[in-house]
Amino acid sequence: MSTAHSWIVVCTGVIALAAAPLVAAATDAGDGSTVAGAVAGAVAGTADPSRADVGSSGRESRRRAVDAIQLDRLPEAQRRAVDGCLRKATLYRRLPVETIVCDADLLDFALEKPETIVDIWRVLGISRLALDPTGPGQWRLSDGYGTVGVLRLVHHERQGRGGLLLFHGRGAYTGPLSPKNLTGTCVILVRHAPAMPAADGRERQMMQIDSFLDVDGVGLEIVTRTLQPLIVRSAAANLHEICLFMSTLSASARTNPEGVAQLAGRLGRTAPADQQALAAIARRAAKDVRPAAGAAAAADTVQLELASRWLSADELDALRR
Repeated sequence: MSTAHSWIVVCTGVIALAAAPLVAAATDAGDGSTVAGAVAGAVAGTADPSRADVGSSGRESRRRAVDAIQLDRLPEAQRRAVDGCLRKATLYRRLPVETIVCDADLLDFALEKPETIVDIWRVLGISRLALDPTGPGQWRLSDGYGTVGVLRLVHHERQGRGGLLLFHGRGAYTGPLSPKNLTGTCVILVRHAPAMPAADGRERQMMQIDSFLDVDGVGLEIVTRTLQPLIVRSAAANLHEICLFMSTLSASARTNPEGVAQLAGRLGRTAPADQQALAAIARRAAKDVRPAAGAAAAADTVQLELASRWLSADELDALRR
């Protein structure tokens, strides 16, 4: 899996980890105040399929994102923190559209419990990222390449069959990409809604991520003159890889639910209740279930399926052993 080599890149793309967990310029044709409105054109098939969505940093996209946040919904402390980042943001980016084949309950779980997805990556050996809960809706993160930070979910609401999550983070980066230590804050708006089902009936989901990055003064010129193109490319690429992973995990849950359930039991940094929740989601999503196999064999099969895109042949052989 592609890795984010600076805190800036992590903050711009981290919730896709979060997941999560992805829509952009094409949404400007809709009502950006809700997910359903923002993705309505694409869901209805009115978007031009020949035009690649490359994301947007435009003024109108930014205005729609700020309007969707609705600061008056937030408690006073969180409102001040979010508003400060929005007003002083060094960089705004709406990431490209991603429509993924994924069970809705699994996506909800991944967005609410991103540490569980990161723990799966750890078990598979495909990422150095660490995301450790420090309280309800709060995490400490490290990417293993010089990035550290804290992330907080400041608002979460359901919107029909979709939802909205708002995150605020602060972090720092020390490493070869910058001659100076970089610090700053970010605000990440994540919205998701169901898309048209796949031809075989599998559920599909559309997501939209808007990110605001406020770099402290010493790093401002470094970001605006040097790192901005890297941030934009890396955030979109990382998000795409995360979406592919979630689609693969959903497919495994559909065909090998017991394997996913057993894999959940191997997640040493995931709370037992969350292990059980992931197992229950996999069993509910099950279709065309494979013949029963031993628990260890089923879990090993899932691990190979999930890791095959991101590990070399030698690493996959080691995983088999």
